[in-house]
Amino acid sequence: MTDIVTTKSGPVAGTTAENDASIRIFKGIPYAKAPKGDLRWRPPEPAEPWDDVFEADTFGLDCPQEPFMPRSLAPGMGEDCLNLNIWTPAKDAGDKLPVMVWLYGGSYVRGSAADTRSDGEVFAKKGVVYVTFNYRAGLFGFFAHPELTKESPENSSGNYGLLDAFAAMKWIRENVEAFGGDAGRVTVFGVSAGSATISLLITSPLGAGLWDQAILQSPGAFRPLYNLEDAEQEGRKLGDDLDAMRKMTPEEILARTPDFQPRVRGLTTPRVLRPIRDGWVIPLEERDAFAAGKVNVMPVIIGNMEDEGSWGVESWPIETMDAYRELLDTNFGAQTDEALSLYPATDDDDIKHRLGELFGDTQFTYGSWRLASDMNKLGAQSFRYVFTRRAPGMDGAPGHGDDVEYVFGNVKDGRPGYEETDHALSDVMMDAFIRFVETGDPNGEGLIDWPAYTEADDRYLEIGDEFSVSSGWRTPQMKFLHKYLGGS
Repeated sequence: MTDIVTTKSGPVAGTTAENDASIRIFKGIPYAKAPKGDLRWRPPEPAEPWDDVFEADTFGLDCPQEPFMPRSLAPGMGEDCLNLNIWTPAKDAGDKLPVMVWLYGGSYVRGSAADTRSDGEVFAKKGVVYVTFNYRAGLFGFFAHPELTKESPENSSGNYGLLDAFAAMKWIRENVEAFGGDAGRVTVFGVSAGSATISLLITSPLGAGLWDQAILQSPGAFRPLYNLEDAEQEGRKLGDDLDAMRKMTPEEILARTPDFQPRVRGLTTPRVLRPIRDGWVIPLEERDAFAAGKVNVMPVIIGNMEDEGSWGVESWPIETMDAYRELLDTNFGAQTDEALSLYPATDDDDIKHRLGELFGDTQFTYGSWRLASDMNKLGAQSFRYVFTRRAPGMDGAPGHGDDVEYVFGNVKDGRPGYEETDHALSDVMMDAFIRFVETGDPNGEGLIDWPAYTEADDRYLEIGDEFSVSSGWRTPQMKFLHKYLGGS
């Protein structure tokens, strides 16, 4: 590949990977204008084209967040953050390699396309063009307000982070072939809020045709969403003078984030600072969109961790049986007794463990279960996994996001002391993912046997010390949540 790549925005020059000169890396390419000043809380606008060569040798800014991501290699943060990064092993533009696009997690209030955990060098070495991009988060990305709706041609507000994702994916479709990628073989994948975003984008008419298949790690999917009117009223906490709010500094806005975040998150109720059902970007609740077949049908891989929820309840002030019962009653009402039978606590010492199960099931595992089943019912192949590998030095079961280093082949940089088994598991996971990216199916000669998912057999691939096929991961709890949340 030549040193300079010509995109529809303008020419860009990248660098080579430190350990492999055959891998080209392009950092910080703007895919949209800086959403600041009058463009704050508006849909992203295309970046201004450039004539001079853009030196894509440094990661761009991360979007405003607090605190700054400790693993980010970005030089800082600011509103001029709508940029993307590309790792490519292609020798010329005609190679047509499969494309993988990563969406980071961060509870919709933080995250970075320059996170060291999601470095793309190993994927690129395996023959994939790999892309990451930033999207707005927190009050910058998911803020609805009556005045914003009033000025919108689509009569909508909020969901700016989702609109950023659409803009980035459109840029990738239009430009990735210049980097040796195949614009007709694009797989999106992400973790936590990133994969929840993918699930919602699958239900959006704006997402049709922008990618071909998806991998969702611990998706926060199928959660109840705020509607536009309720989200607008929450937004009024920031004020009612739109001009004044657009003149606030990023630091002033970040300082108001706690006003929108309860100490104890509702398990079965909507929350702000995440996507909403606005009637334009997201027309329907996910369960209703899938039930009506109004989704972008595609092959999917969906995964969960053994312990999805403990991290989310560590600071919750719920330490007695009475407080635990009150939480369940608030979330499940008349079905509290049934919830207690599935999440039993016999004394105060049981409570934190059960809270972790409740949080993990309602926020992550239920959505995975429904996505796998509903996508299969609509005619696409679904493949599900549960990650149970306890690496040396790990205290307890693997938790939310602990599979990211494995997926990226970056176990050398992870928190525990990894050993040969971890490197072998990582290699097998990466090979299966890449096979899926190439064909829509993770199975193939020399690869692990991974049966497709159906609700009837409820099978999944367990990724533990070894790979094995099991069935029925927390199915009684899933059926209860499905009944309570309005499923059939």
